[in-house]
Amino acid sequence: MITVLNPGIYSTVQDFGRPGFANIGVPVSGVMDSYATKIGNQLLNNDLVDAVIEITFGGGKFKFNEKLKICVTGANFSPEVDGSSIEMHSVVEVEKGAVLSFGKKIFGVRTYLCVRGGISANKMLESKSFYKGITNSSILKKGDILSTNAFQLENKKTLSKIKIDDNYFKAKLIECTLGPEFDLLSKIQQEQLTRNIFTISNDNNRVGYRLEELLENQLEPILTSGVLPGTVQLTPSGKVIVLMRDCQVTGGYPRILQLSEEGINVLSQKTTNDKIKFVLK
Repeated sequence: MITVLNPGIYSTVQDFGRPGFANIGVPVSGVMDSYATKIGNQLLNNDLVDAVIEITFGGGKFKFNEKLKICVTGANFSPEVDGSSIEMHSVVEVEKGAVLSFGKKIFGVRTYLCVRGGISANKMLESKSFYKGITNSSILKKGDILSTNAFQLENKKTLSKIKIDDNYFKAKLIECTLGPEFDLLSKIQQEQLTRNIFTISNDNNRVGYRLEELLENQLEPILTSGVLPGTVQLTPSGKVIVLMRDCQVTGGYPRILQLSEEGINVLSQKTTNDKIKFVLK
């Protein structure tokens, strides 16, 4: 079990979400950075989709109430166990009573605490991912106790680790394909969308990222249609919005681009004032 001594700014339990429930208005949700999560689970010999703790902007303290194997992936906020630094993207064996904490930001926005066996929680609509109105909790709170799925702790030590290219977190290029309404844009608008550098505004979260720069928009609103994580919408005011994992399932703004899974992962590690550029696959 794991006790949340301090949840930090925003921490949740996430797996790979609830695809297939859009017909009843349920968002997909799930980990913002699926790439980082899969790395941690793979190093721990978990199922790739096992539940993890997603920690946004670092911070937080987590006490281990049993001996466990863990792996911290994604953003680097200088993780420490009992005051000693641990390697990112590496399997670490922690003793009962040990405390994981985070410090100075090195890169990225979202960190993943992966545990051998995965985080155990009640499934709602086939997922453990926190989402207000579906799960009992929407964020982790001080004093919360999380169970882990039981497994036999191996006696042998492991040196499993992987080196991650930091450019993954520093890249400005966001991979995408054309959205259903892209062809309704003028040639000038299309060029601006795919050539300009955009700035992430302070309105960015698990639901979506609004960008600062405007794109002139004279398009008519569309009939309410399906949207997905990674859908890029253009509002009547010219604001560009990139929908993320907790986004709604329908929308009435033109869908001008669609991010790839890699594009969503890269964007999930960006925050206010970071620069991005859309790149067509």
